[in-house]
Amino acid sequence: SSGYCSLDEDLEDCFFTAKTSFFRSTPSKVPAKTVEEEKPEPPTIQEIKQKIEKYNAKVTNCLLMKLNDDGTYTGFIKVHLKLRRPVTVLAGIRPQSIYDALKEVNLADTTDKRTSFYLPLDAIKQLHISSTTTVSEVIQGLLKKFMVVDNPQKFALFKEMRKDGQVLFQKLLLTEFPLYLRLLAGPDTDVLSFVLKENETGEVEWDAFSIPELQNFLMILDKEEKDKIQQVQRKYEKFKQSLQQTL
Repeated sequence: SSGYCSLDEDLEDCFFTAKTSFFRSTPSKVPAKTVEEEKPEPPTIQEIKQKIEKYNAKVTNCLLMKLNDDGTYTGFIKVHLKLRRPVTVLAGIRPQSIYDALKEVNLADTTDKRTSFYLPLDAIKQLHISSTTTVSEVIQGLLKKFMVVDNPQKFALFKEMRKDGQVLFQKLLLTEFPLYLRLLAGPDTDVLSFVLKENETGEVEWDAFSIPELQNFLMILDKEEKDKIQQVQRKYEKFKQSLQQTL
């Protein structure tokens, strides 16, 4: 599987592989200024309790948040999977059962077979997490549920927001807490939703890729180059025909 996206999409978005994924951006020569930011005080248990009560009052289903005695709380988040490249999964493995989960059976240890396929873009996974669950743990949990064996560094969790008719994406830090963000935004997914996408940072962890994957990237770059050349040729051929017709 090449991971090459559909040509039905916008051309500028189509050639994402070479432009955004595998080339480092030129480092800025402007010296960075050290700014000491004041960290806000963590909310008290009473403030958390009030926020949870306000949150649960807006919930239209049974997916409520629950406050624990130690000040932590649990709840649900929904993650949309919008992966444009194929993922590597275990081949010929049954879904994880309750017995496997309780006994902490790692199905990845039962086979060496691997296969690649595209996850549907409209896939949604609901997770029950704690207020102490980090973004990194959410990513690892999602990969485990779908039996994806790719390196977690290849993926990133984004928060999707809608403002003034525009859809905005912001990458979350691995140390952030998704459930706290959900609590602050409320249960309305139109205000805030979570999306799992490829980690398009420009800082590529080459060690996370295997030799066949690296060779595959070279094939993708070669195909992109040929397609781009054909696109430019078609553009100027059409322009040439228009000029000849005008003459």
